[in-house]
Amino acid sequence: MTFPLTRPRRLRRSPALRALVRETTLDPKDFVYPLFFHAGITEKRPISTMPGVFQLPVGDAAEMARTLVQRKVGGCILFGLPEHKDDKGLAGLDPDGPVPRAVREMKSAAPELLVMTDVCVDEYTSHGHCGVLSPGRDGTLEVDNDQTIEILAKMAVVHAKAGADVVAPSDMMDGRVIRMRKELDAEGFADTSILSYAVKYASAFYGPFREAADCAPQFGDRAGYQMDPGNAREGLREAALDEAEGADMLMVKPALPYLDVLRDVRRATTLPLAAYNVSGEYSMLHAAADRGMVNLDRAVLEVLTSIKRAGADFILTYHALHATELLGA
Repeated sequence: MTFPLTRPRRLRRSPALRALVRETTLDPKDFVYPLFFHAGITEKRPISTMPGVFQLPVGDAAEMARTLVQRKVGGCILFGLPEHKDDKGLAGLDPDGPVPRAVREMKSAAPELLVMTDVCVDEYTSHGHCGVLSPGRDGTLEVDNDQTIEILAKMAVVHAKAGADVVAPSDMMDGRVIRMRKELDAEGFADTSILSYAVKYASAFYGPFREAADCAPQFGDRAGYQMDPGNAREGLREAALDEAEGADMLMVKPALPYLDVLRDVRRATTLPLAAYNVSGEYSMLHAAADRGMVNLDRAVLEVLTSIKRAGADFILTYHALHATELLGA
């Protein structure tokens, strides 16, 4: 049998050759580790649906910061669980809330650590929605866009004052990036970056997160403000709008069901682009591995490589520490 002169298998014959010609590689600096800080606990609390992930007391923040720096992880993003909630999520404006306190502790312990904060009120509202509720046209309660972005802008400033390097609005309200940018600049935080959850879908893969952040909606769903899973072109519009409003970085969330969208956004923008490898994607791999269906170590690296290959510059992932171990860091 005659073969062509070029035989791709020649470059697959050894680990050294495969590593030399590998097109997409992973590094610990590619990962941002999500962390949940709970104001009302003194010992870390396991999250039943996310093996190896915990709600943490703020007292653990400094040690976690040192660990992340030692492991050379790219950064972290913080979520907060307050002791008390209300219908507007005003606990998110408390400068002594779990996120600002954790930011201060982390930056004091490891100033070089990149600390991001999630800016949304769903963790702080008694109803679990991502904004202030008001009656809609038919009299039913719905999220009030303009009232919500005022709270988000103030929350971003609270986080910036605590020392956050990056604030990340995840609410999907219209106009929140430009409102946040104006508020940050007016308060003297022109150097604080905004990572916009620009393309965020109403996904079935958020379930475990809602236990972790105690933010499941008490009624209805979030389809009125998060994107329809069937829409790809809309993602490009959302990304373009947030870029025009002053976002410094963009994000697609979730990652795995939307790799096509991630690739499209990558081609449309030169801004740094993130993807969120969300809780359901994380738990899905663990569940399959627990049943012997997949090798967890190989699956983790394969999934993260696919996300980076599709166009992500960095990945928010609960696999961050595990993947860093697998990469030998």
